[in-house]
Amino acid sequence: MPATETNPAPKVSVIIPSYNTADLIAACLDSVFAQTYSDFEAIVVNDGSPDTPALEKVLQPYVSREQGRLVYIKQENKRAAGARNNAIRQARGEFVAFLDSDDAWYPNHLTTQMRLIADEVLDLVYSDALLVGDAAKERPFMEKCPSHGPVTFGALIVERCQIPISTVVARKSSLMDAGLFDEKLARCDDYDMWIRTAFSGAKIGYGRGVQARLFNGRPGSLGLSRARMIEAYWRILEKCQRTLPLKGADRTVVDERAAEIRARYLVEEGKCMLEERQFDKALDLIAEANGYLHSSKLSLALFSLGIAPTATAKAMSFWNRIRSGTSA
Repeated sequence: MPATETNPAPKVSVIIPSYNTADLIAACLDSVFAQTYSDFEAIVVNDGSPDTPALEKVLQPYVSREQGRLVYIKQENKRAAGARNNAIRQARGEFVAFLDSDDAWYPNHLTTQMRLIADEVLDLVYSDALLVGDAAKERPFMEKCPSHGPVTFGALIVERCQIPISTVVARKSSLMDAGLFDEKLARCDDYDMWIRTAFSGAKIGYGRGVQARLFNGRPGSLGLSRARMIEAYWRILEKCQRTLPLKGADRTVVDERAAEIRARYLVEEGKCMLEERQFDKALDLIAEANGYLHSSKLSLALFSLGIAPTATAKAMSFWNRIRSGTSA
């Protein structure tokens, strides 16, 4: 609906993809409509969810109560990237804020982020958040995934700065200029988005205040498989090599990081082959990885596999040792 005198365009469009979260989205929406910053619309995208009847029942009171501030979009399943892109294109705000439907904001989130954007003239901002889901393991996101120094393309490539999507507020034009989210990616499409946004020249900053609660490790979430996540990271770095006009230091940092992450991916695949008792494949993968990583643990692994490739007990004991440590 176009802006009018009685329905002016909001400053911020809050984008909330939903898939099988009818039981969680009320808490998410309550946190949005409790914001101290009020110049926003909230766009919920039903991404072909199997719980549509339950979702729409939960949404109905918000549609009635919020007088046009809640926009509901229903689409065929296109995963989170497709849902976000659809919402961005339809967003009326100059800025878009992202919030997953199983996450929630603290009341001053939008106020704080919009002030940071204005004070430092930024195109994209993010903040710290509390990782929740297991009470015994709750901790700040930046304790697990730190941000240090300026947020540059290189800093994102080497993960010196890491961005939790449910804290991001960005200029819509900056995301459009970068090409929006890549809907072909099954994982880490947000990481791919941020590095392209930085490469295109957007100014990015962050605050260290804890401004959101992020539900960590929901059953079935894409982040649960370490090997698949490392593979996704490597594939995105390969994509950078193919598609971005990299030069000088940018080319060097991407090439070096891609080689390192590929080696770490091979280690994780090797561990999977050990679990499946495919010792020859494990040997090949770990040997190739160690050609780059030069790790004493991996050298020991190669020696053990070489002398006892079919000794299941010894091999699995070794597997447990390297699994409990680091990849290299």
